[in-house]
Amino acid sequence: MHDLSGKTAIVTGGLSGMGLAIATALAQAGASVGVGSRSVTGNDDPAHQDALKQIRASGQAVHACRLDVTDHASIDGFISTIKRTIGDIDIVVNAAGMTHEQPVCGHSDTLWNSIIETNLTGAFRMTRAVLPEMIANGFGRVINIGSTAASVGWADNPAYCASKAGLLGLTRCVALEGAASGVTCVMVSPTWVETDLMRNDVKEIVAREGKGRSIEQAMADITAENPQGRIIQPDEIAALVTFLCSDAARGLTMENIQVSGGSLW
Repeated sequence: MHDLSGKTAIVTGGLSGMGLAIATALAQAGASVGVGSRSVTGNDDPAHQDALKQIRASGQAVHACRLDVTDHASIDGFISTIKRTIGDIDIVVNAAGMTHEQPVCGHSDTLWNSIIETNLTGAFRMTRAVLPEMIANGFGRVINIGSTAASVGWADNPAYCASKAGLLGLTRCVALEGAASGVTCVMVSPTWVETDLMRNDVKEIVAREGKGRSIEQAMADITAENPQGRIIQPDEIAALVTFLCSDAARGLTMENIQVSGGSLW
């Protein structure tokens, strides 16, 4: 539906969860895709063969390499490699993220800094690395994967909420900076999405509760709390991101699009 042929996209955190679904959808739409992940050791890393096979099934050029968005040198090396192997970058999807269950009281500086550096500063650094060329070329799409946590508090996740609220501010500034040059910037903010990251977080919640609730019970409770009676799936987020990267969405910028199934959180 949304032809991205001839475009090159990079997706951070692109070998699992929402990032993987987004990278796959962009490739299916015709884009060449550069995938970055902290866990990658090489483009043919055996630990990620299934994920890479999924992205490459469309037949588009795909290159995966290690990327740590908290490290300047890693970002520079990643950008240089992608440009050299598959082309100038038209689209960046900042999907790398992390969280950890911890209340404000007792929240260490180390944990706070790690979450902010990954979720917010990492997205800033990635965007800063590609935005000048997008502006010069007269086209660009910057998609930041946010969260309903950007506008709704989440107990025991102060750094995560702060990072996503900050990401929304960054999104608006990038949108204004790129608007006159055909560059858009949008934040996509889901509620719970069924990924390994979600299950790991639910596991932490259950452990801290100490009530004997199983992970499956907790997942069922989250499902029941959603007005649609379900958990959002990664491919739903991927479909929205693909649309936002297309010419059909050129008038959409500076937005925070929430994907919640009617849930406030």
